Amino acid sequence: MTKERETVELSLVIPVYNGSRTIGPLVERIQTIFATTPFEVILVNDGSDDESEMVCSELAKKFPQTVAFVHLSRNFGEHSAVLAGLSHTRGQYVAVLDDDGQNPPEEIMRMLQELKRKNFDVVYGHYIEKKHSRFRNAGSWFNDRVATFLLQKPKELYFSSFKVMNRFLVNQIIKYRGPYPYTDGLIYRTTRKIGQIPVEHRASASGPSRYTFRKLVRLWLNMFLNFSIKPLRFSVYVGLLVSAFSVLALIAIVIDKLWITRNMTFGIPTVLASIVFFAGLELMILGLVGEYLGRLYLDQTGTPQYVVRYTVQAGLKNESSAVAINGEDRSEPNAAA
Repeated sequence: MTKERETVELSLVIPVYNGSRTIGPLVERIQTIFATTPFEVILVNDGSDDESEMVCSELAKKFPQTVAFVHLSRNFGEHSAVLAGLSHTRGQYVAVLDDDGQNPPEEIMRMLQELKRKNFDVVYGHYIEKKHSRFRNAGSWFNDRVATFLLQKPKELYFSSFKVMNRFLVNQIIKYRGPYPYTDGLIYRTTRKIGQIPVEHRASASGPSRYTFRKLVRLWLNMFLNFSIKPLRFSVYVGLLVSAFSVLALIAIVIDKLWITRNMTFGIPTVLASIVFFAGLELMILGLVGEYLGRLYLDQTGTPQYVVRYTVQAGLKNESSAVAINGEDRSEPNAAA
């Protein structure tokens, strides 16, 4: 039987995706910065295509007292990887940061002090000057506007991937049952005790941003469909407006044909255009409803948030078939080497 690990003051969760060149120096810096603090680092390899698995495994063996490694069976996305890491933490406080060195670990203690001083559940790092590409900055700007509209968050509150949380909040958000997590949405629907402080944002040590347009669209869909029913309400409003417009247009046409032009001939192009317009509108709304139903189906059939192939803790590799289904870890340890 494996001895239960002791609680530490601070856990650092780092989702890793193709970060073999950057994660090693980052972990080395963390070892120096937090040398006098009881801490742990949870590295989560999210289906990387490079040598990240080997590098993370070696780091866990090199620093067995402070580094644990969680290897997912495939790429599940950043937010699923973060939840996987949070589920393996044991710290009273938990920090989440990127693997490319853009989030300076030196800022974590300032964020933690702010959280303790003002009794927040979470403190976000608000970047003084973003070092992203123009595409990524545009995506972040749009994501912030969407979150403000759908989640009704204050405009001045900025959701970033760099954050520090307390144990209460971590325990709440890892209960999420859906296969499409959005961590900031989970945080905001759990608490309003949220703070932020200005932090440095460094240039990525791994080169251009690995956030593609496809990943940004998936993030927006998760926000749209998993944490708000406003799109459905918007569909209702659009339907009502189109119906009202159609009635007014019909009345105008009848008045024109009976009392103004006295010409009852209707052009085929006009009719076809109207049919195509309303058919497209109906398909859009049906597609939206279908997306909601599809996600509900995937949730009910047990689509996992993530699947853990193995973990490395205290320098030992633990093979497992750990699966997070409906927000619940179901692990079947097979062997330890």
